[in-house]
Amino acid sequence: METGSPRDTGPAGTGRTARAAEPVGAGDEPVWIALPPGLLKMRRLLLVVWLGLLTLATGVVPGLLAGPGWAAFAVLPLALLLWGWVMLERNWRSWRYAERADDLLISRGVLWRQETVVPYGRMQLVEVTSGPVERHFGLSSVQLHTAAAATDATIPGLDPAEAERLRDRLTELGEARSAGL
Repeated sequence: METGSPRDTGPAGTGRTARAAEPVGAGDEPVWIALPPGLLKMRRLLLVVWLGLLTLATGVVPGLLAGPGWAAFAVLPLALLLWGWVMLERNWRSWRYAERADDLLISRGVLWRQETVVPYGRMQLVEVTSGPVERHFGLSSVQLHTAAAATDATIPGLDPAEAERLRDRLTELGEARSAGL
C-alpha cells in the first residue's frame, strides 16, 4: 500500500485517515474572540451613574416640590436601570471578532444580528482610540476605515496590548493585500 493513500489507517488503527475523523468544515470555521469583561464593567458603571442620578433627581425634586406621592416617579428610571443592566450584558456577549486568512469578521447584535466582513486589501486606515473613561478601565477601541464609509467597523473594549497587536497585524495584512492590486 502507498504512503499517503486514502486507505492508510488513522489514529489507533481505526481504518480511517486522520482527515476523515474531523468533522466536515472544522478547519474552515473562524476562531471567534470575545470582548474582555472590562467593557461590560465600564458600561454598567456609566449606566449606574447616569440613571442613578436621574433616579435621585426624579425622586427628590418632585417629592420636595409637589409632595411625597410624586417621588414614586423615581421607580421609572430605577426600572430602566435594572432593565439596562441585563441588556448591557446581552449586548456585550454578542460582540466578537475573528481574523481569517483574507478578511476580518466582526459580529454583534442581540435582536438584529450584524456581521461585518472587512477584506484586508480594502482597509485604508486602522486606528486605536481610547477616551478618558476607557483609559481608566484599561480599554481601547480599534476602528477600521475603508474606501466605502458604510463598511467602517469598530471593535470596542479591547485590552490596549491586544488593540495594538490587532492594529499592527491588520496594517501589515492590509499593506500586503493592497500591494497585489
